[in-house]
Amino acid sequence: MSGWSKNLFETWIVASLLAFIAQNKALLAADAAFQAADQAMQTHGGFGYAREYHVERYWREARLMRIAPISQEMILNYVTEHVLGLPRSY
Repeated sequence: MSGWSKNLFETWIVASLLAFIAQNKALLAADAAFQAADQAMQTHGGFGYAREYHVERYWREARLMRIAPISQEMILNYVTEHVLGLPRSY
């Protein structure tokens, strides 16, 4: 492998690893935020839907992080295909 192609390959490896780390952090952060907001909603009971307590806004925002800009299923598909080397599942 020539020096130029080796450098390009190493750059590709680093970029793939950084993409995996970023996707993983997004997945874990969205899941943690949703679990916290869902627990707050359960704790407040019926008042969790009331706008005065802001819990419904936190729950809505946490739910949105799970589906936008990339859904959790797409993140898991990326990890499965590019990190684990398994075939596409979609």
